[in-house]
Amino acid sequence: MNIGEIAKRAGVSRSTVSYALSGKRPVSEETRWKIQQVVDELGYRPSASARALANGRTSTIGLVFPPAGDHYTGMQLDFIGSVVEAAAAHDYDVLLSPSGVDSDRSFQRLLGERRVDGAILMEIRLEDDRVDHLAALNFPSVAIGRTAHPEDGWWVGLDHTELAAACVHHLADLGHRRVAFVNRPEQLVRAGYESAHRGLDGFTKAAAERGLTVRTYCCGDNAASGQACVEQILRDDPATTALVTLNEAALGGLYRGLAQACRRVPRDFSVTGVVAGRWAETVTPQLTAADVPAAEMGRRAVDLLVERLDHPDAPPRHHLLTPPISLRASTGPAGVTPTADAGSGTTA
Repeated sequence: MNIGEIAKRAGVSRSTVSYALSGKRPVSEETRWKIQQVVDELGYRPSASARALANGRTSTIGLVFPPAGDHYTGMQLDFIGSVVEAAAAHDYDVLLSPSGVDSDRSFQRLLGERRVDGAILMEIRLEDDRVDHLAALNFPSVAIGRTAHPEDGWWVGLDHTELAAACVHHLADLGHRRVAFVNRPEQLVRAGYESAHRGLDGFTKAAAERGLTVRTYCCGDNAASGQACVEQILRDDPATTALVTLNEAALGGLYRGLAQACRRVPRDFSVTGVVAGRWAETVTPQLTAADVPAAEMGRRAVDLLVERLDHPDAPPRHHLLTPPISLRASTGPAGVTPTADAGSGTTA
């Protein structure tokens, strides 16, 4: 069913049907009623491309979101869900593009074919060619994350520097002196992912301020990598009594590695980090963490993008969030440090 058939049955021209449906030009009430009767009778719904031609809008926003490695992590899926839900509240659909670089074909199609009215970018790098490209085109976009120079951009960010530092101070206040940092995968750190770099910066500066002995590690986004990372931490420095992590996908493996080393959480070893609340609550004991507000960040990003679409000349706006640490059950006072033969279950 198309506009031509509606025009034939209503006894009007195709252009009159188009004007009546789009509202671009006045049509008499009698003619509009006649056309609407045919539309209702046939159950006609204009296609997305037809709507876009009629009013210049697709009612679709793009979510440009590269997966972590070969899969999306739980936290990434939370962000995707939050954007979809928030967009639906504004009557927008969401088109997912797994693009990580400006040269990616998916990203180029998104822009070249004008499939979306605007875009939300995720997994932001300190130097991000996607952000630069969209800014040069004046294409409406909002980033979830910050580049190295975010002053003139539209974005929603999490203050990973401050949050990682808060985790360090929490552990230092409990008497921990030897602490490890478990970051995102090495390839993401090399690529300049802002959360990984800013989190590392906050950790190292706070540790230096408190006079702690620390080691930092990159870790794959999966449980097996988390377990291997804990094994490496304890080999490198068996006197380590706590860790801070940004890697929620590895969290289960971190706990498993500690259990296999007979390091009980939190009696023998404390764990904290920057993790979405629902993931912090899936481990036992539940993780003391700065809870990533994925739903709020997705909602704020969609709200900013809709604002930018409705008010193209509005000055750039942004939100930097610093949620407090939620005290649960995974951290405690630094106890007696296990000896090197802790794997046998003995302690000094």
